Amino acid sequence: MKLIIVSGRSGSGKSTALHVLEDLGYYCIDNLPIGLLFPLTREAANQPAPGRLDKMAVSIDARNLSGELANFEEIHRKLRRDDIQVEVIYLDADEQSLLQRFHATRRKHPLSDDKTSLREAISNEKELLEPLSKLADLHINTKGLSMYELRDMVKQRVAGRKDQELALLFQSFGFKHGVPLDSDYVFDVRCLPNPYWDHSLRKFTGLDQPVIEFLEAEPDSSKMVNDLIGFLESWIPSFADSNRSYMTISIGCTGGQHRSVYICEQLGRHFRKSCSNVQVRHAELPHLQARKEI
Repeated sequence: MKLIIVSGRSGSGKSTALHVLEDLGYYCIDNLPIGLLFPLTREAANQPAPGRLDKMAVSIDARNLSGELANFEEIHRKLRRDDIQVEVIYLDADEQSLLQRFHATRRKHPLSDDKTSLREAISNEKELLEPLSKLADLHINTKGLSMYELRDMVKQRVAGRKDQELALLFQSFGFKHGVPLDSDYVFDVRCLPNPYWDHSLRKFTGLDQPVIEFLEAEPDSSKMVNDLIGFLESWIPSFADSNRSYMTISIGCTGGQHRSVYICEQLGRHFRKSCSNVQVRHAELPHLQARKEI
């Protein structure tokens, strides 16, 4: 049987992820006490095959007893010993984004009270959930993602992946906006010539032909792409052999508009030839478009 454990801080999008998994045919349970994981998996094992509980997804959050959360590593080990295919998906965002979401919805944080402020509750929750975060197969940074973008990401990365297949995500970002929290590898391409300083190119992105032609005319651009391909082709198989299910490779330039976008597209195009689950995401482009429309 397959068990997906969805966790993360409150406001990070756990409910949205669980709804996607339910739509994909998983038997879903929200806010499951950790102590009920073993009775649940035993019930699944005792059902006639194929059964309704062959694919399950449960959400586990900080409302669990702190002692049970602290023992999650041992629980995780025992589940794997029982021949259960376990995946842990951990969603999170930066503190400011979580604060804004709570203020927008006016919800009460489950750990806040008359002695604990919202900011303190968000910080405390990170500590409590560290045992799950540490064992996560997939980290998803939901900063800047709409509910629909998050749904698509979960659907593509989880449902679009065959069992035992490594799912690759190449994402561009701007260093001035911060390094994505869900990165496995981070590569800095700010050493490449910057199209931004050519005023005729400033309004374009790395997806547009004028910027593509500018970068393709620079020998360092193709050298960077080839060097990254060589490095990743050498090491990705080692991650796959160590039972990794997901890898997020982040490519950064100053603003996340030109160079990193171009490099990500080149890497995605190359690795789609040999991998069936490759996604490319550009973290800053939706915000750039939104600023243009204001």
